Amino acid sequence: MSNDIRNYSIKELIERKKKRRAKVSFVESLAPKLLALCAIISVLTTLGILVTLLKETATFFSKVSVVEFLTSHKWFPFASGPYAEFGIWPLVLSTLKVTMISMFIAIPVGLSCAIYLSEYASVQTRKVIKPILEVLAGVPTIVFGFFALTFVTPLLKMFIPSLSLFNALSPGIVVGVMIIPMIASLSEDAMKAVPESIREGAFAIGSTRFEAAIKVVLPAASSGIIASFVLGISRALGETMIVTIAGGARPIASLNVTESIQTMTAYIVQVSQGDAGYGTTVYYSIYAVGMALFIFTLLMNLFAQYISRRLRRNQHDS
Repeated sequence: MSNDIRNYSIKELIERKKKRRAKVSFVESLAPKLLALCAIISVLTTLGILVTLLKETATFFSKVSVVEFLTSHKWFPFASGPYAEFGIWPLVLSTLKVTMISMFIAIPVGLSCAIYLSEYASVQTRKVIKPILEVLAGVPTIVFGFFALTFVTPLLKMFIPSLSLFNALSPGIVVGVMIIPMIASLSEDAMKAVPESIREGAFAIGSTRFEAAIKVVLPAASSGIIASFVLGISRALGETMIVTIAGGARPIASLNVTESIQTMTAYIVQVSQGDAGYGTTVYYSIYAVGMALFIFTLLMNLFAQYISRRLRRNQHDS
């Protein structure tokens, strides 16, 4: 009797194991299909966005000259009839001003934070600083916008009396502060991925901790650091609420950072709020501006990939 029970128990265990294997096999066969479906959805979404932009942009250029759009330095889309001007350069220059100012803030500070967290900070210090950076990254952009308008601009006005209430300098600085956590976190991850043996080799030949970080670890992690810079620049180019609130709505083709500006994203917000009727030339202009922003971001990403490949090739050759 005991032998029958023992045999039955063994058979039951075997059956359970077979069922478990069947479940695992089903999941393993299903997982690649789900992952492929996610990849297909991502590709189709990108294609859908691109097709929409191309279609509506073509409609805009059927009404407005491409030469005027690319060469004119006047942007007055709401003017009546023949007085309307659709030169995109004022929007482009305003966007580039905010992006450049933000990068002057975000890249040095973010990279310095990454070097400190990766090479100098203790475990306890890292546990304190990392959550603070994550909290800063989670602040809504509209809060940053009002912070730029009500705090940063009056503060800057104490040192720059000619500064307008709406300007490029204040939102540029705040966008840079907003991007710092992204650059710091991604750059630190790239530096942490550098093998410890490389650091030990630098110390063995007499390098200080700072020399090892700057001359050894930083070049070894350059591809990841450049990726963080590119993501930061893309984030600055596409920022909307901060520049809409603190930058103003005055598209001027000027390099003066103390004057009111209007970036490409801020213009899209203005028109999307109902300032132009559906089917009008002004309405279709937001798609042309969006396409220009898309091309800017695409070219920047391609350039960053080229730089990363060159750096990897140089590291491999050396």
